[in-house]
Amino acid sequence: MSVIHVTNENFEEVVMNSDTAVLVDFSATWCGPCQMIAPTIEEIADEYDEYTVVKIDVDDSPELAVKYGIVSIPTLIVIKNGEAVSKAVGLRSKEEILDMLD
Repeated sequence: MSVIHVTNENFEEVVMNSDTAVLVDFSATWCGPCQMIAPTIEEIADEYDEYTVVKIDVDDSPELAVKYGIVSIPTLIVIKNGEAVSKAVGLRSKEEILDMLD
């Protein structure tokens, strides 16, 4: 499965109604660290079908950024059963991200 690009319009359906853990990557196209972590996020999406992996551009969906208190990017949030269960700001290794999902 690949990374799903989420906006305000499909957030409820893709993230909140997911029956799997969702890794949400809050990022922006102009953000260097966001571009650096992107290949790792893509790898997780491709290798782990048991998770839903989504990317939210904070410039395209500022309401979601505000809702989740995003002040720095990249910010990763894991949502399970509609609840944010873990959050990490900044670059993370693949292992650290996978630990968030467990």
